[in-house]
Amino acid sequence: MRIGLYPGTFDPITRGHLDIIHRALGLVDRLVIGVAINRDKGPLFELGERVAMIETECRSACADAPAEIVVHPFENLLIDCARDVGASIIVRGLRAVADFEYEYQMVGMNRALDASIETVFLMAEARHQAIASKLVKEIARLGGDVSKFVTPAVEAALKARFAPRP
Repeated sequence: MRIGLYPGTFDPITRGHLDIIHRALGLVDRLVIGVAINRDKGPLFELGERVAMIETECRSACADAPAEIVVHPFENLLIDCARDVGASIIVRGLRAVADFEYEYQMVGMNRALDASIETVFLMAEARHQAIASKLVKEIARLGGDVSKFVTPAVEAALKARFAPRP
């Protein structure tokens, strides 16, 4: 069984993430979506909320997927997470050249830690290349329309999070 790991904070999951997930499902028998617990990033959504959003969105968007999807929170090294879930492939999405420079360094470090685990890069579809969770949160916080970047359920979660408190 070929197992792939697609890691990220997914804070929140975007249409760009879903695009990469959908295409990665054609490469593996099981895709583990590794939800990073990264306290340094100060996520907007709690871990449980992010996991629930991913499960809901994948159930809807990937219902006809040829592979199994598993959502797996992790707080250890990415390479250790890959070992923990039995992944032989790490899937990474690329949007721009700046992403590649960072990812290139990460691949080198991961290969030094475990050369048996390959990294596969998937370019986001052109219409999704500008989408970044950080920017989506900023647009939502300022009351902008994020419907092009996230699903209706995620948009509702963002609106609820940024709604004025009485």
